[in-house]
Amino acid sequence: MARFELKLPKMGESVAEATITSWLKGIGDTIELDEAIVEIATDKVDSEVPSEVEGTLVEILFKKDDLVAVGSTIAIIETISDIDESNNAPNPEILSEVTQLEESLKIIEINEAPITKTSPSGKFYSPLVRNIAKAENISMAELEMINGVGKDGRVTKGDVLSALAGGATAKSSAPKTPSADFGEKPVERVRMSKLRQKVAERLKESQNTAAILTTFNEVD
Repeated sequence: MARFELKLPKMGESVAEATITSWLKGIGDTIELDEAIVEIATDKVDSEVPSEVEGTLVEILFKKDDLVAVGSTIAIIETISDIDESNNAPNPEILSEVTQLEESLKIIEINEAPITKTSPSGKFYSPLVRNIAKAENISMAELEMINGVGKDGRVTKGDVLSALAGGATAKSSAPKTPSADFGEKPVERVRMSKLRQKVAERLKESQNTAAILTTFNEVD
């Protein structure tokens, strides 16, 4: 079998590195062409890295939160194009069973109404949003009910996670008790993304270097 090296793509002239935020696939998973494998974050944007080949993910060379230089190999995919084929003629009975199984799978896929790239109403869903919906068993009808805050009303990762959090809260019948400190609600600390960290650095730098001036004018 051939081994394909998946490299971190170039994402602009000023971007030299990116941080691995999460792996969407694990070792041993089957990879389809153009399927998203890993999420990355840079100083400018968060994005996904799709696969350029079909095959099986056999090696992951960087862990979550690792900083990777552009052009570095981040994973190894074993392609299926060079798999040895048997010279024996296929068994007609087996072919018949396979055909019946394929027909059954088609019926199941139709009944499940899989999440597609574009919904009947025209909304676009990114691979990341579709993967989250699949993992959380969110139907296309439920996705259609989520109000997106992205460009042109596009549903983002945050929209889906917020909807999931809201649904979990609605399902919970037990009232939340305040924390022991001054009766305040519990505080959840979430790690900032690479983009938000850079924005915070720029704002703090601006605050430290900009001149603070107050003027007073008297009008008779």
